[in-house]
Amino acid sequence: MLNLRRSLLLTAMLAAIGLTAGLAGCGKEEPKPAAKPADAPKAAEAPKAAPKPEPLKIAFAYVGPVGDGGWTYAHDLGRKEAEKEFGDKIKTSFVENVPESADAERVIRDMASQGNKLIFGTTFGYMEPMLKVAPEFKDVKFEHATGYKSADNMRVYDVRAYEGAYVAGMIAGKMTKTNTLGFVASIPIPEVVRNINAFTLGAQSVNPKVKTKVVWINKWFDPGKEAEAATALINGGADVLLQNTDSPAVLQTAEKMGKLAFGWDSNMTSYGPKAHLGSAIINWAPYYKKAIKDALDGTWKGETNWWGMKEGAIDVVALGDMVPADVKKMAEDKKAEIKEGKFNVWSGPLMGNDGKEVLAKDAKGDDKFISGIMFYVKGVEGKVPSNK
Repeated sequence: MLNLRRSLLLTAMLAAIGLTAGLAGCGKEEPKPAAKPADAPKAAEAPKAAPKPEPLKIAFAYVGPVGDGGWTYAHDLGRKEAEKEFGDKIKTSFVENVPESADAERVIRDMASQGNKLIFGTTFGYMEPMLKVAPEFKDVKFEHATGYKSADNMRVYDVRAYEGAYVAGMIAGKMTKTNTLGFVASIPIPEVVRNINAFTLGAQSVNPKVKTKVVWINKWFDPGKEAEAATALINGGADVLLQNTDSPAVLQTAEKMGKLAFGWDSNMTSYGPKAHLGSAIINWAPYYKKAIKDALDGTWKGETNWWGMKEGAIDVVALGDMVPADVKKMAEDKKAEIKEGKFNVWSGPLMGNDGKEVLAKDAKGDDKFISGIMFYVKGVEGKVPSNK
């Protein structure tokens, strides 16, 4: 009986404990599930690299072959120097042997149509063709060498080649034995006429007895005609020759005939080392670098750029071993004066070969005067032919 009572009591106690525990459990908040951590911010994606800008497309129209050793070769050296300077920022191309005719207009228009945004026309005869094409391509910048006409998107660039011709003339005046110089000329335009005159003035400054004979071939590049002209000048008594044509044929002819001559536009020493007195060169690289930088920077504007010794565009180099030391020094001293602006080739009094004064005493020829030179100075034989 006692055991039964204990058993019932134990059961009641256990039931009470269970009830209490159950009640206690009902009053307690169920634990909330752990808050889900907020999504961590995604790592910032690296900004995509800006697309590489397309290179500036640049085209050059050449009147002769790049291997002419003179004018076109000098332009192409300038193009290559610009490529080294700007690397993949630019992409250049060229077309050689482009005639100064309707073909030039076609070639220049084709260059613009192909996406070139800067186009260089490297000879005088491209002036009118470029003027026709420029209005059709307002977003293209056109550069014309040696001309005088411009447009909103076409500007002119030139070099003071006459400075080199003057220094070459000084050397020629000292080296001639016959006092007769020869000049092989291309096209009768002011650019060429002033080089003939400057060569003569330089020679007369050290040798007043000098006279200059001229033969015109009416072409920029024609080695055969250049050689024929040089031969005619030598047969006419000239013993020192200069040219304003594009090949080394004049220098080569002088060497074959035992006379002296200069290289023109480029260093032509290798074509006739025994005859080579020096080369009156043009360095186009400084200007081409400036023009391209202007286009890349957005600072390009219509203007005329006429560069000379001061800007590093003109020089007389590689004076031959036959040139005496005092003559070399004389040439270097004159170059220094020109670079420093202390000497002007066109200084009065200046007389035409017809005896008329073209520049008064103490007067200095400005660029307007220089641009219009279509007369021979005293000492040059003959008359300037018509270019029409």
